Formats: sequence, structure tokens, C-alpha cells
Amino acid sequence: MLNRNEIGWPGPEALSRVGVPRSQVVLDVVLLGALATWAVSDAYASGHFDDLLLVPLPVLLLAFGAFLLCVFQCTTQRQLLLRSVGLLVALAAVGWVALMTGAVVMAAVLLIAGAAMAVERLPLWAGLLCAVPLAHFFAIQIPEADTVGIAVAMAGILLGGYAFRLDAQARGAGFRLLAQERAAHEAEAVSAALAERARIAREIHDVLAHSLSAQLVHLEAARIRIERGPEGPFRDELLERVTAARGMARSGLVETRQALSALRGELTPVEGFLREIAAEEGADSVVSGERLPMPPEVSQAVRRVAQEALTNARKHAPGGRVRLLFSYEERGVRLEVRDSGATVHRGELSKSGSGYGLLGMQERAELLGGTLEARPEGAGFMVRLRVPV
Repeated sequence: MLNRNEIGWPGPEALSRVGVPRSQVVLDVVLLGALATWAVSDAYASGHFDDLLLVPLPVLLLAFGAFLLCVFQCTTQRQLLLRSVGLLVALAAVGWVALMTGAVVMAAVLLIAGAAMAVERLPLWAGLLCAVPLAHFFAIQIPEADTVGIAVAMAGILLGGYAFRLDAQARGAGFRLLAQERAAHEAEAVSAALAERARIAREIHDVLAHSLSAQLVHLEAARIRIERGPEGPFRDELLERVTAARGMARSGLVETRQALSALRGELTPVEGFLREIAAEEGADSVVSGERLPMPPEVSQAVRRVAQEALTNARKHAPGGRVRLLFSYEERGVRLEVRDSGATVHRGELSKSGSGYGLLGMQERAELLGGTLEARPEGAGFMVRLRVPV
């Protein structure tokens, strides 16, 4: 009993001939070339095209018939039934002209090919409705053919087309099965990667994040004790260094939590993160453009560059105005951090180093195919990151 797939249109893989071995393609080309040569040579050997005006006719008929068959392949691949049937009607007309002018072999090649391809590529009911007249038109031209001979010839053509159909459907089913297997392997690989990332995140959380949290507690206790001590230059210097160390520990804890969120796939939208850190640093923030889907590595790069640029502005331009601009562009994102320069004494904090610096930001941008500019601008400094998405 025929199932729905066998009665309806063949699958897209079968119609597109995807997965056909190269050797079979070569054999098909050789066979088609031999049939074309035979058809043209037989037409000229018949003596019906000796007239100078008729000499190009066999070649033109064959070329037009081949063109119709090629277009028929395209229309069936797009599942355009009426256009496909119309092309078969035009092919039958070309075969009739070939018969009337004496190109019998050419007519046979075109009619048999049209009938077989109709059964192979159309819905089965439509393919049979189109193939039966084409096959009958060819069979009745067989010399001295009786009713049995005509029926046998027609059955051979139809069965041949159906065999091609089954072969194409089997190949398409195999290709779909292979694609499903590849998708399953990719899903397993993604699942294993996520499990490993979750394990790494747990390790980082249990070790590094816990250690940084403990450091923050001790540094905060040290800061309070120092503030309660006797005033003097030594106290002020010690308090500044402890405060700087506490800020570094807090920054490290924030970055660690961001890294853990990235590993777990739980990153918040980059716009919200930028507004949050800008508010913490007392900077103005502006976000513009329509949100684009952003790979995690691009999102993480924008976050890290913003953190480093704001940290540098706090260290080297204390008291100055800082602006953070983030925009979605046509094919990427742009981040700018500008400061107006220092307006108060920088102190010891400006001599300390934290983060990975401008070199690290530039390397991160280049790995993603982007660019990073960092240069003085007036009395202040400007950092601009562009990354394609």
C-alpha cells in the first residue's frame, strides 16, 4: 500500500538530487551525451534534413527539448505543479514536431525522458496522468506494434520512472537520516560543553569567588579600624591603599561573577549591565539603536572593555566627567568611553594597575574581528570599540 509521501511530491532532497555520487553524475552526463549524439546523427542520416534551411532544425529541437527538461527540474523542485505540466505539454509538442520531420530517435528520447521524469518528480497521480499520454504517443510509433507491444512499452517506461522515483526517495531519506544524526551529535557535543562549563563555574565559585568575598570582609574590617585610628600622613596613606585594595577585590568579584554568568549562559542584556556599571562609577550612559542578537563572546568583550575603560577613567581622571556611549549599528556594535580629564589630585591610585589594560582590550577586539582605538582627546581620553555581530 502506497503511503502519503509516495503519492505526494517527493522530498526536497530527492528533487534536488542532493547526495548523488559524483561517479553517477559523470555516468549520467556521458549517457545523455551519447543519446543526444545518437538522436542528432539519426536525424541527419534519415535524409529529411538535407535542405539547407532544415539543417539546423535537429539541433534546435534537441536543444529546446533539453531546455524544457531542465526548466521542468527547477519547477518541480519548487513544487509548481501547473508550470511543470505546461512544460511537459510543450515537450510533447517538440516530440510531435520531431516525429513529423522524421527525427524518430530524437522524438523517442524526448518523449521517454519526459514520461519517466513526470513519474519520478511529480506527485504520483499527476505524474501518471502526464506520463501515460507521453508514453502512449511514443509506443504507437513503434513499427508493427500491436496492443500488447504498446502496453509493454508503456509499462516499461512508467515502471522505469517509478524506479527512479523510489531511488531518489531512498537517497533523500538517507540524507535526512544523516542530517538528523549530525544534529544529534552536535546536540550531544553542546550538552557536554555546557556540562563542562557548569563544572568549571562551580569550581570557580567554590574557590575564587569565596576567596574574594573573604578578602572583601577583611579589607573592610581593616579600613574601619584604620579610620578609627589616630590621624596622620601614615594613616591617610595606609587608608588609601586599603581602600584601593578593597576596590580591586570588589572589581575582581564582580568580574568573577560575570564570568560565572557567561559560563552558565545567564548573562543579562549588555545594555542593562553598561547602565549599571556606569551608574556605579558616576558616569553618564547613553544606549541607542535597535538591539541585535549578540554572541556571548562579543557581549563579554563589550563588558570587559567598558569595565577597564571606566576603571582607567576613575584612576587617571578623578573628578572629571565620564560618558559611556553604546550603540547598535547596521553590522555590529560600538562602545565609546570618554572622560574630560582629571580635576582633582590623582593620588597613589593612578599609579596602580588593575585589569588587563589597553593591550588586553585591543587583543580581545582583534580576536573578534573588531577594532579598538584609545587616544587622548582634548584634556581627557577616549576609548572606542567596534565589533561586528
